[in-house]
Amino acid sequence: MLIRRATLLDGAVADIRVGDTIEAVAESLPAEPGERVLDAAFGTVIPGLHDHHLHVYSAAAEGDSVRVGPAEVADENALARALSSAVAGSDGWVRAVGYHEAVAGPLDRDALDRLAPDVPVRVQHRSGVLWTVNSPGLVALGLDDHPDGRLRSADRTWSEALERRPAAVAELSARLAGYGVTGITDATPDLQPGDRPTGLRQRAHYLAPGKRILHDDGLDLDALTAWISQRHQHGEPVAVHCVTAAQLVVTIAALRAAGSHSADRIEHAAMVPQDCIADLVALGVTVVTQPNFVAERGDQYRTDVPAAEQDQLWRLATLLSADVPVALSTDAPFGAPDPWAAMRAAVHRRTPHGAVLNPVERISGRRALSLFLGSAENPARPRRIATGEPGDLCLLAGSPQRVVDALDADLVAATIVGGVVVFER
Repeated sequence: MLIRRATLLDGAVADIRVGDTIEAVAESLPAEPGERVLDAAFGTVIPGLHDHHLHVYSAAAEGDSVRVGPAEVADENALARALSSAVAGSDGWVRAVGYHEAVAGPLDRDALDRLAPDVPVRVQHRSGVLWTVNSPGLVALGLDDHPDGRLRSADRTWSEALERRPAAVAELSARLAGYGVTGITDATPDLQPGDRPTGLRQRAHYLAPGKRILHDDGLDLDALTAWISQRHQHGEPVAVHCVTAAQLVVTIAALRAAGSHSADRIEHAAMVPQDCIADLVALGVTVVTQPNFVAERGDQYRTDVPAAEQDQLWRLATLLSADVPVALSTDAPFGAPDPWAAMRAAVHRRTPHGAVLNPVERISGRRALSLFLGSAENPARPRRIATGEPGDLCLLAGSPQRVVDALDADLVAATIVGGVVVFER
């Protein structure tokens, strides 16, 4: 297809011929017979956004789950009402997501039995790593005698017993296309090749089996080092989930012992002590982080994280100024799936109540946008509108300055993947 009168981020105006890759960029290009012509009308054309860390099936399933985070339920009574009024899915379960201890303290099977005693219920912690299941649910899983009903998300021995609900993957993909997203990296750690989602409009990349989730109560430096070494021996990179300072310190030690791969990644880096930054630089590891959590959960961080450690939260400008490779993502469904909201959070760093968390970590709108323009293989290198680059583009109804000032998904006018329009407003 041919895109006419496109304004690039540098202000230049050009015609763009695009198929699976960008075939030509010039001041003026003649239309070929039968070729679709899209008039950008001097709107801004950028490489399509790539969300570098999300979870397709979980994000698709969120539509028929009840949200029970602090923003939705205020206390134990509200949680009980939300669970008891929820309609069970076709599999007979009530599926609740986004829980945090601020609502009603730590959950276990006994607490859930008091709140929702009659039908199978499973509640996912907002970290994504833990589910709490009530007694009817444990019976359904064949785990009647489980002591507390607290089950790790990554433990397939129980999750495989669940009937998989038909996930609305196509609907999620359409929503992402409306944000200008042309590529995704699915970070689900236990996703098998034969179970990968179908029906996506975006190009998809998968971290499994090269992703490892760490837990503070089971950090094992030797085991992590051995796993990284094995991956590297086969020429494969690793992606390690680090949301605490302890997890990051152990991961850095393991990478230093095992040696690094140019495509190794740290997922999240929610807490980065100052003395870890030089290690990240030396390792050359890419940090894939989510500043949207400042806008979504920042007030809770200000309560839960000691004041002396809050400067470690969701660093961005500090990492970039140290030349740590950085890319952004949403972590949907654990974060909202709108990448433009994540960009705004990177710029403003305002919590839901309006406080600014770590103002020194703010970056410009143009820089925030660039951190969603990398490829799956090289997340920290922004793609360009140039011959030979992938034919994945986003047309925005506004000038480049308006785009980087507003960072608003409502400006997305068309999304193109491989030369095919997959969204048009």
